[in-house]
Amino acid sequence: MGNVYGYMRVSTKEQNEIRQLLALQEMRVPEKNIYLDKQSGKDFRRPRYRQLLQKLKPEDILYIKSIDRLGRNYEEILEQWRVLTREKSVDIVVLDMPLLDTRRGRDLMGTFLSDVVLQVLSFVAENERKTIRQRQQEGIEAARLRGVRFGRPAKPLPENFGQAYDMWASKKINGEEAAKLCDITVSMFYRRARAVREKG
Repeated sequence: MGNVYGYMRVSTKEQNEIRQLLALQEMRVPEKNIYLDKQSGKDFRRPRYRQLLQKLKPEDILYIKSIDRLGRNYEEILEQWRVLTREKSVDIVVLDMPLLDTRRGRDLMGTFLSDVVLQVLSFVAENERKTIRQRQQEGIEAARLRGVRFGRPAKPLPENFGQAYDMWASKKINGEEAAKLCDITVSMFYRRARAVREKG
C-alpha cells in the first residue's frame, strides 16, 4: 500500500479552497500530503502540482475533488491522467465522480469505462470554459453597443486643442507641431483629431 495524496486548485488567490480541503480531510489525506495551486487550470505549469508529481510513487493514491481541479484543457487532462496512471502507476480517485476511481475495475472493462467517462468529463469541462469565455465576449460586445466604455477614462483635451486642431485642419501647421502646441504625443493628437472629425 502506497501513500495517500490530495491535490487542490483554485483559479485565483481570492477563491476559497475550503470545500476541497474538507473533502480531502474526509478521506484522511494527511495535511502534509495535500498540495494546493492558486492559479488557472488552463495548463499544467503549476509549481505545487510539479512538486506532487515528483513525490508520487507506484501504488500511491491521489484524491481530487473534481476533474476540473486537475485542469480545464481537454487534451492536457487526458495526457496527465495517462502520466499518472500508466507512467507513475498511481491510482486516482475523483471524489465527485465515483466512476473515476482507478482502484476499481482493473480489468479491461473497468479501464475502458474509466477512460470513456474521463474523456466525456474532460470534454464537458473544456466546453464549459469555452462557453463562459464566449458569454463574456458577448457581454462585452453588448455593453459596447450600449455605449459602455472599457479601460481607463480618456484624459480631458488640452484647453488649446481646438485652436491647434483648426490650425492643423487648415494646413497652417502639421500634426507634429499641433501635438507640441498641446503638449501631447503625435499619436494622441491624431487620435483625438479623428474623434473630433467623426463627431463633426
